[in-house]
Amino acid sequence: MNIAVEESVQETINELVELDKKHFLHPTSSIKQQQEQGPAFIFTEGEGIYLKDMNGKTVIDGLSSLWNVNIGHGREELGQAAMEQMTKLGFSSCFATFSHESAIRLAAKIAELTPEGLNTIFFTSGGSESNDTAFKLVRNYWKLQGKPEKKKIVSRRQSYHGVAMGATSATGLKPFRDFTTSLAPDFYYVESTGEALRAFIEAEGADTIAAFISEPVQGTGGVHLPPQDYFKEIRSICDEYDILFIADEVITGFGRTGTYFGIEQFGVIPDVMSVAKGITSGYAPLGGVIISEKIHQELIDKTEGMFMHGYTYSGHPMVCAVALKNIEIIEQENLVENSKLMGEEMLKGFKWLQQEHKIAGEVRALGLMGAIEIVKDKKTNERFAEPAAPLVVEESMKRGLIHRGVIYEGADTLIFAPPLIINKEEINKMIEILDDALTAVEKKLGIK
Repeated sequence: MNIAVEESVQETINELVELDKKHFLHPTSSIKQQQEQGPAFIFTEGEGIYLKDMNGKTVIDGLSSLWNVNIGHGREELGQAAMEQMTKLGFSSCFATFSHESAIRLAAKIAELTPEGLNTIFFTSGGSESNDTAFKLVRNYWKLQGKPEKKKIVSRRQSYHGVAMGATSATGLKPFRDFTTSLAPDFYYVESTGEALRAFIEAEGADTIAAFISEPVQGTGGVHLPPQDYFKEIRSICDEYDILFIADEVITGFGRTGTYFGIEQFGVIPDVMSVAKGITSGYAPLGGVIISEKIHQELIDKTEGMFMHGYTYSGHPMVCAVALKNIEIIEQENLVENSKLMGEEMLKGFKWLQQEHKIAGEVRALGLMGAIEIVKDKKTNERFAEPAAPLVVEESMKRGLIHRGVIYEGADTLIFAPPLIINKEEINKMIEILDDALTAVEKKLGIK
């Protein structure tokens, strides 16, 4: 690149940085950091597991952007599917029983993939809308049964369910709830044991509780795997007390854990599943709520007049066409199995890092969802006074790897979720970068 071109590029970057600061309020970001430093990256291209910014820097996308780019960046097939659909039918409403082929085909395809009995989907534009819809649907279900007092929603501490009003209210991570003063009523949180849920039900009364919601693996909270046989106990408790079980598959769905849906890892079937993210690999905004035949039949039999819930973009034709192509690629390229195999390689690499570094504590992974705990003392699990995970994230970015540090409520954790297309060589590259980053942080902290 000659000097004139370099200067022109830098002028454009400088212009965009100032426009970003002035006009773009970023989601889930430090406003202070944005105003002082501008955007961390201004990305222009993506290919496979890599992203490239305006400065020409290439980085590994170690979190699939927001846990969602399952088939990797730069897949022209999805752009082609979008264009073909948009040139035929860019948009049409699905209200008032209007329909179109891509939504119908996608609904039928998802029914093929989901656990037995989960055969009907309501489409949304993303995960937060999906969970808000799930809460409205289960409350409506009990209302139709003549039990309108069954409206409480119970979730787990350290859970994350989105940022819409109901989804925020269900989130068990306090910092997300502290953002607003207008949380919805009738949302509660319990520890991750069957005993804790049972005690809550006995105290509150099963006749007041609509549903229990849980991620199969808690993602945003720090990639926490459930206790052994936890979900079998939860399913049994929900059945015993006539409470619906919602599986939040927004992150874990579409191959992330090494099975098509995360709850399949634990041998139970929920009554409701919320999905988003990997359904289109992030190429278009889409989510959904998948309900059991029992719930669907109740809606059919007892709904009088209109079903009074719908989003403008429920079943958007172009987005559904993109989802169909995305699922086709997941199947053709055997990405669910690759997630399982490469997840095992990633965990193997994490265990090696654990041996090599004094600050690398507990490591864990299920499929291509993984975490490394940062500790001051491995024997006592003592943490640093100031979280060190952000330092590792910073050093990793310098070396070409994007991932996230979780420091909510005392956590000090590195989390990872690379695209499902990743191969063994690329996993090893991730581990090499992390090795260097951990070494650099240990040096900063004076750890030998």
